[in-house]
Amino acid sequence: MSLGLKGIFCHLCFLRSEFSFKETWRHSLILSFQTLGVVYGRFSTAPLYVFGTIQTTNFKSNETAYEYFSFLFWTLTIVSLLKYTFIVLRADDNGEGGIFALYSLLCRHCKVGLLPNDRSTEEIMQHEECYQLSSGLQRSLSNIKYTSSTDAEQTISDDLRKYVPVPSACVITVGLFILQYYGTHKIGFMFAPIVTIWLLFISGVGMYNVFHWDPKIFSAISPVYMYRFVRKINKASWKSLNSILLCVAGSETMFTDLGHFSRRSIKLTFVCLIYPALVLCYAGQAAFISKHWNGTENFNHLSESVPKHLRHVFILLSLLASAVGSQATITATFSIINQCLTLGCFPRVKVIHTSDKRLGQVYIPDVNWLLMALSLSVTIGFHDVTRIANAAGMAIVFGMIVTTCMMSLVIALYWEKSLFVSGCFLIFFGFVEAVYVSACMLSFHKGAWYLFVISAVSFTIMLAWHYGTMKKYEFDLQNRVSTEWLTDYSPGLGVSRVRGIGLIYTDIVTGIPAFFSHFITNLPAFHQVLIFVSFKPHPVPCVPPSERYLVGRVGNKDYRIYRCIVRYGYCDQVRDTDNFEEQIIGSIGEFISLEESDSESLASPEGRMMIVGKPLVESNALIPIHDTTSVAGSTNIANNETLASPSGDFIERKTAVRRKKVRFLIPEGGARMRLSVREELQELIDARESGTAYFLGQSHLTVRDDSNFLKKFLIMAFVFLDRNCREPPVALNIPHAALVEVGMVYII
Repeated sequence: MSLGLKGIFCHLCFLRSEFSFKETWRHSLILSFQTLGVVYGRFSTAPLYVFGTIQTTNFKSNETAYEYFSFLFWTLTIVSLLKYTFIVLRADDNGEGGIFALYSLLCRHCKVGLLPNDRSTEEIMQHEECYQLSSGLQRSLSNIKYTSSTDAEQTISDDLRKYVPVPSACVITVGLFILQYYGTHKIGFMFAPIVTIWLLFISGVGMYNVFHWDPKIFSAISPVYMYRFVRKINKASWKSLNSILLCVAGSETMFTDLGHFSRRSIKLTFVCLIYPALVLCYAGQAAFISKHWNGTENFNHLSESVPKHLRHVFILLSLLASAVGSQATITATFSIINQCLTLGCFPRVKVIHTSDKRLGQVYIPDVNWLLMALSLSVTIGFHDVTRIANAAGMAIVFGMIVTTCMMSLVIALYWEKSLFVSGCFLIFFGFVEAVYVSACMLSFHKGAWYLFVISAVSFTIMLAWHYGTMKKYEFDLQNRVSTEWLTDYSPGLGVSRVRGIGLIYTDIVTGIPAFFSHFITNLPAFHQVLIFVSFKPHPVPCVPPSERYLVGRVGNKDYRIYRCIVRYGYCDQVRDTDNFEEQIIGSIGEFISLEESDSESLASPEGRMMIVGKPLVESNALIPIHDTTSVAGSTNIANNETLASPSGDFIERKTAVRRKKVRFLIPEGGARMRLSVREELQELIDARESGTAYFLGQSHLTVRDDSNFLKKFLIMAFVFLDRNCREPPVALNIPHAALVEVGMVYII
């Protein structure tokens, strides 16, 4: 019977997830308009440097323009239209996209995880009630090493140097990054008209050039011209394919920015506007080049194909479009860093959600200013647009290769297609991308090296953070203390219980953390109510509030020791809420009430974990009462925080605020409760009124003297990053007066 109920519940949850992402056509059109200003800036500015970065000496005849256009057309069609628009966009993870979304799907269906995990933890995290989702919420503290390949597109595609002096280009670049504060929604509406006018302009010019110079240019769509190009290939012409690759710049960001918009809006915009506009633009430019290849020196630049009386309009629009061109990469970088940060594979940075409707719309100030510094360094340091194009091309193709490899696994393991289908996808698209990799490697010394420097630094940071986090977690697992030590042996050591609630934050979900046993050993006292709180990520965008908390007991009922596991997805902001303590207390109360009817509540040594997540206003155990009190210089917030209001505007919370004090009462129907349940709930209320203390472990990692250089370097890098990055999110909402940090030395 339980299996039947579980199956029905899972089916209903699946239907709920399907219909929750349905959107009206009106909403799709609005999002489609916004994608023009955010997602497709890279695509729209590609014509500025695709033909323009090819050496003029590579054009031997009018046939050369035909051959390059053939490569352009089929690369744009195969990679951007076929691969990303019609295949990869379907592999979203509940609306989220990017390489991490693919990894997330594989993580759940293949049980992939790079951090250590003990069997007892796995059993607890996989525990299910009849009303729990039976799939998708398995524990996985995941890491992803390919982020640098996705966000390494950087903002180095800035082509402003071609039209304006370096100082002006730097000013425009700084202005672009300052605008990121306002969020995807406002930026999309702000930039979309610019991209729309630009696309209509270049497609119109392209159409004019086709009919005016060479109407036969569309015959170059035939793959025969690509064969002719390959047949007479040499090193110089093969290297020029690196420039052709730039026509698909922005394909990866279509998928990565999926969380900011929707699949339908991104696909609709590309198929109906972006693709035909770019084909017309490239066709017109190729038609112009076919008649002027032996003429002026800069015949292959887009500006030369524009009629002279429209040159001033072109310069103005190209300046504006170039400024917008980097927006897609900036937004994609925010998405990827946010996803990786939530799963603990990137140093802690501040994340601001800029929309209450689209969870994927985020702004990360630290990353924003870092990208701005990198963009300025490229603008000032590189004196040739071709060098920038070489670096951008290398970043583009490596990101695509990673997506192709992971997508082939998704097709076989998640979509459950045959290995033949998966292999065909890998071989077909992998071959196309391998061709461009070989072309990019020929230009390694001319700009592409910059990508490898940035990638090496990013990889080192992620590797050090992952390694330090892994070793720290292993130490916690190996040095944890059994539950019996606290509940059975501690009284014999003269440990006393004091009034109040003790919230102990720990990464482990079984046993007693080493830092708390260290505290008890040196100060033999702990609170009358203890709650061990663990935050556990899941490779899903969001965990529903009704399934967020797993609550159980530690030891016998009389000990009043509980364990609460808070589950969250990579788009959830569970730890940033001011009422988190109230939610924990309410969940414990709900657990006490539900446990009365659960005959298997003490089936395991650690206690049976139950899912509770009912909103406090509907609770059957405790009723919250809100009292607003003025708190001057409140320590509830460590730093001024900037949050998004429901209207999308930002509100800065000052340290002097009016904070809601929540008190709990037993409901009127509480008289029908079992006496033991009522007494336990009342004891929980009394303990809350007496005060709450928060215990955090403060780790000090040291390396053994006989360790090798690599191990010492990684640990030193981790310690440096840990000291200089932001505080853990949970620490931001803890009153300083109630915070107890227990330091321990971790010998790795």
